[in-house]
Amino acid sequence: MKPVVGIVVSNKMQKSVVVAVDRLFHHKVYNRYVKRTSKFMAHDEADACNIGDRVGNLTAPIDPSQALPIRF
Repeated sequence: MKPVVGIVVSNKMQKSVVVAVDRLFHHKVYNRYVKRTSKFMAHDEADACNIGDRVGNLTAPIDPSQALPIRF
């Protein structure tokens, strides 16, 4: 998985969080930069992440839907 940095947007699951990652790309037709948001699920063994925390997914996925987060 590509190293990404995002913000925790949901921690309502047990030992899992949802991380929103923003990215910018240049739109060729409109000649503007556009912001897109992708959401990833990440494993949080200690339930230590809260909403608004900045985390980075720097490890390979542990299952098809989750990766391990690194907290900053």
